[in-house]
Amino acid sequence: MIVHATRRGICVSLGAAFIAAGLAVVPALAQSGDPIKIGFSMALTGPLAPNGKQALLGAKIWEEEINAKGGLLGRKVELVNYDDQSNPANVPGIYTKLLEVDKVDVVMGPYGTNLNAPALPVVMQKGKTFIGFFALDINSEFRYPKYFSMLPTGPKPREAFTEGFFQTAAAQNPKPQTVALTSEDAEFARNACEGARENAKTFGFKIIYDKTFPPGTTDFSPVIRALQAADADLVVVCSYPLSSVGIVQSANELGLKPKMLGGAMVGLQATVFKDRLKSKLDGIVNYATWVPSPKLMAPAEQFFKVYQERAKAAGVDPLGYYLGGWGYADFQLLGEAIEGAKSVNDDKLAEYLRSHEFKTIMGDIKFGANGEWTKSGMLQVQYHGITDAANLETWRGMSYQTVLTPQDQKTGNVIYPYENAK
Repeated sequence: MIVHATRRGICVSLGAAFIAAGLAVVPALAQSGDPIKIGFSMALTGPLAPNGKQALLGAKIWEEEINAKGGLLGRKVELVNYDDQSNPANVPGIYTKLLEVDKVDVVMGPYGTNLNAPALPVVMQKGKTFIGFFALDINSEFRYPKYFSMLPTGPKPREAFTEGFFQTAAAQNPKPQTVALTSEDAEFARNACEGARENAKTFGFKIIYDKTFPPGTTDFSPVIRALQAADADLVVVCSYPLSSVGIVQSANELGLKPKMLGGAMVGLQATVFKDRLKSKLDGIVNYATWVPSPKLMAPAEQFFKVYQERAKAAGVDPLGYYLGGWGYADFQLLGEAIEGAKSVNDDKLAEYLRSHEFKTIMGDIKFGANGEWTKSGMLQVQYHGITDAANLETWRGMSYQTVLTPQDQKTGNVIYPYENAK
């Protein structure tokens, strides 16, 4: 297959105006030498674009701030990025170009499991350190020692997306007994669904339905009718954004009413999809990687003030709660590693990443086996009380969602069964 990578997706202009403004206000330290070039692709068009665009804005804000302080190792930082169009087939060509033509010093991962998976073999061939961005357990087979994951799933990454769902279900009285699994036939969903099977076993549930549906599915009524026919107590869905939206819409239209519904549905965290679904989200129990609770907002508050002001002009997710902060933290992590290692040499960077703990606006990070976090930071939340009058102010706070797990982040109790939240 011939892979075509275009320059159409270069987003250098996204933050140019405010970068210039920031440098005018904050005198930079003297910078010398060629810039440190950091290369990556990002989903700026296609179904993953609502998330990819906010991650890129977060990265651009980091680039502005670090250059205003004098860069890294006395050198300016330059982000070199291309639009992968949410298409895994574009990724190998882009990363080959970044390494062989653009000659970047460091490579970072694109957004999402399905996009990082084809990037890793290219990076491995070149012996580069690689920080995957929201990639679920893609290093479990390769065990590449220079891979590190920017995703708070912890030492059991596949189970982490649905562990809180099953933990919450197991605490109900009487305890539900049966589970139906439906998942998109793609890298992320397969991995998450494998974790859901393990969790079902761990928490003592019987799986009575376990089917996949193809990527690109637009009519989910057959999926929902099959789930209704299975009549399981719990329905766990593992899906990417457009499929998540389609399933929620179809579940509401056809009246699917298990005792709990949700699990590992990517996309529901983005403002654009919340606005599209509104009251249809009520009752769903789903994963989150971060929420604007007072505890989690404290170290990130200043970033989100900057992000939300600049998001208006940039035309991206106005809140940035799902990936804006993580996009910043991803490069904050890299910057700390470069400064700590005092080098962009891949072996030195990897050694420093393996042996140190890092503090970011999204939380503290320490890497363990396969480059995964030593401790999970995943949340399970339930949406509730949402009306079709919901607007940006609704999504800005915590009034419409409750953190159910983990215990140290919990903000309330589950509304059970699902029908009681409708």
